[in-house]
Amino acid sequence: MNLQKLIDKKNDAAKYMVAEITHIIKTFEKRDPGSKGEKQACEYMADVLKNDCGCEKVQVESFKENPRSFYGWIYFTMSFVLLAIVLFFFFPLASIVLIGVGFFLVLAQFGVYKKLLDPLFPEKTGHNVTAIKKCTGETKRRIVFNGHPDAAWEWPVNYALGGVGFEGHAIICVLGAVYYLVLSVIQLITNGLTPEIDLGSTLTKCALGGLVFVPFMIGLFWMVNYKRPVDGANDNLSGCYMGIAILKALKDEGIELENTEIAVVLTGSEEAGLRGAKAWCEAHKGEFDDVPTFIYSYDTIYDPKYLMVNYRDLNGTVKADKDVSDLFMEATKELGIHCTKGMVPPLGGATDSAAFAQAGFRATGITGLNHKLESYYHTRRDTYDNMNEKGLADCYAASIKVLEMFDAGAKQ
Repeated sequence: MNLQKLIDKKNDAAKYMVAEITHIIKTFEKRDPGSKGEKQACEYMADVLKNDCGCEKVQVESFKENPRSFYGWIYFTMSFVLLAIVLFFFFPLASIVLIGVGFFLVLAQFGVYKKLLDPLFPEKTGHNVTAIKKCTGETKRRIVFNGHPDAAWEWPVNYALGGVGFEGHAIICVLGAVYYLVLSVIQLITNGLTPEIDLGSTLTKCALGGLVFVPFMIGLFWMVNYKRPVDGANDNLSGCYMGIAILKALKDEGIELENTEIAVVLTGSEEAGLRGAKAWCEAHKGEFDDVPTFIYSYDTIYDPKYLMVNYRDLNGTVKADKDVSDLFMEATKELGIHCTKGMVPPLGGATDSAAFAQAGFRATGITGLNHKLESYYHTRRDTYDNMNEKGLADCYAASIKVLEMFDAGAKQ
């Protein structure tokens, strides 16, 4: 079905998104993972999907999580490294073990989003939304538009110093840990398990000089400010409203698709390690295997010059579906909209697309942000009056074109 009339109204759709996002931020509580505000936003958007978008089936689903465990590695890893610096002088083997365990926790918790530390942190209840707009005839295909309704806890260093300062701080801490790991190995090989302290030795002088890293390591304990959840207008109410705006536009124009089912899935607590998306995949395992199903996860749709299809996700470790990704690229090319092929790089985190891909769904992640962090990212600057209507409009138009091409049988 030709959906050009919807594409032509992309600017109206962008204004609708901004107005709705403004309403949510002004009306409800802060939406950190597992919070009352996250639930309020989910319930509100579920009502919009049912009443304004014509979805016949709308569910708000809850799941259990331990949201603060995602950054829990910071406290363990930094404590282990600081203790290792002391033990370097007395028991270098223990230093090696502590730093090694610290790095393992970083890779497991943040590198690949494993839930190793969950039992050590308070349990909360997160929420997801699943909304289905049925087609008029036999369902032959299904497209899912996904976003996450939660907002991040602020990163104070990124707010104060920007991405260069934030990433530089983290890199300095990593270099410091590696520095003492190397010194500890040399100490063990040279002086044995229980060396005697020699203040005049080159090794000891290097160790003392390395104490310059310690203030940065201590500072990492405050990498995340749990007392200040941000508004999350761009990250990621923009992603939530991409699918909602599409469904509303279809309803407003009286357009019904004959063989393509459309779903909007909002998965909470993405900022706590894709917790909602992982829970959704477990709860809906096998439900969408009946027909070809494409999932588009939108995250931080902001600057049009950074509109990107992420062919790899989760710090570059998870591969997105090529057909799903290529279809979005083809749609942007058809419309003359700037879009690049890319990936969520190492240290870049993840979009919910990674959780879907890991669970066997055909999915890709669409982003509209500079992966070299800007000062609004995960800070109090991510507000409703700091949104980019062109960025929203371009992504919306491309998504409508994707729907049109998918409805015509492309890439299935």
